[in-house]
Amino acid sequence: MDLAELRLARTFATELYRAKLQTQYAGRIQRDPLARVGLRPWHRDPYPLYETVRARGPVSPGRFPGTFASATHAVCKDVLRSREWGTSAREQPGRSSGEFDLSLLELNPPDHTRLRRVAAPAFTPRRMASYEPSIEKQVHTYLDSAARQGRFDLQRTLAAPLPIMVISELLGIPDADSDTFMRYGTALGKALDGIGSMRHAHQAFGAKQALEQMFTRLLAEREADPRDDLLTMLAGEKGSGIRPEEMLPLCQLLLVAGFETTVNLIGNAVHQLMRHPEQWRMLADDPSLAPRVVEETLRYDPPVQFTSRVALQDNEIGGHPFRSGEWLITVIGGANRDPEAFARPDEFDITRTDGSDHLAFSAGVHYCVGAPLARLEAEVALRVLAERMPGLRLAGRVPMRTSRVIRGVRRLPLTA
Repeated sequence: MDLAELRLARTFATELYRAKLQTQYAGRIQRDPLARVGLRPWHRDPYPLYETVRARGPVSPGRFPGTFASATHAVCKDVLRSREWGTSAREQPGRSSGEFDLSLLELNPPDHTRLRRVAAPAFTPRRMASYEPSIEKQVHTYLDSAARQGRFDLQRTLAAPLPIMVISELLGIPDADSDTFMRYGTALGKALDGIGSMRHAHQAFGAKQALEQMFTRLLAEREADPRDDLLTMLAGEKGSGIRPEEMLPLCQLLLVAGFETTVNLIGNAVHQLMRHPEQWRMLADDPSLAPRVVEETLRYDPPVQFTSRVALQDNEIGGHPFRSGEWLITVIGGANRDPEAFARPDEFDITRTDGSDHLAFSAGVHYCVGAPLARLEAEVALRVLAERMPGLRLAGRVPMRTSRVIRGVRRLPLTA
């Protein structure tokens, strides 16, 4: 490493640890609720912190100049659906250096519309129906292994390998290694909070580099030898629907977002069912309730807790005037428990009838393109799990991820 690289590394480390200290100070000394979300011990149950945000009003000031926050359902929904608001994480105040190009997540129309149109055909209802038999077959294979173990970690045995297998087959990635991809997803998903340490920086940039190398090779292969997969579709759009510089970021996003959300959706669903035995018994007695479990988990304990929007023009939301360029953090985890939108919001109830208006997959033009696939995978996994293991129960402590944006269990020890 030469002198210039050493100076760059020192600058990066200084900025990194300054941001970390600022978060600690804001959370522990200033008692800022959103700064506390990723800190121990509040990361285990951040939902009371969101109530604090909501109690401050429909819109409240954020930690940084020009930023605001809302945990009110009506405000968050309006902002996420409004064309007067957009997204560009690169410009958001308080973000540490080392962010990643997240393609669709950082674009506004018309570029967002153009790229979404390329990816959308892979997630049509007809395609979803064709995936279900192979997903169910794979779930049975994973649960065969779990049954032989007796005591198993749901994340390692089912919740992670299933969506990694599905999105890998959809894209056309041969011989996908679930442990490796899970490690990549954790590193890159946590980077949505910003880089947390030099070790995290090394892991995240290593994951990004490895994925870029893999996709560069696979896209070149698909250009020479087209197949029936999404990578071939993307390769065919290069230079027309997709600019060359957009290709790798889009592939990376489709892979990581394609399994990271679903891993945590399945894990959070089973975790809440184990914490609420009466709800698990209802599902075990009637596995057809699996879709309701999925929707209630998306409302009650969603995998994505926050997103942000920037005002593209002067406007007013929730009675608060915004100037162009100001930011609003939409606290999805809090909006989904707003008592103005949901009855008994802090109760996990798989029979509720008012839970469909949750914001777990965002709303408007940025509504998650892969939402139908995530729902399908989780529904099949929960249904088969209830059919085969009605006596399932927790078998140890459940450590939670410490990231703010992505919420999920790190391990979920169970016994059948």
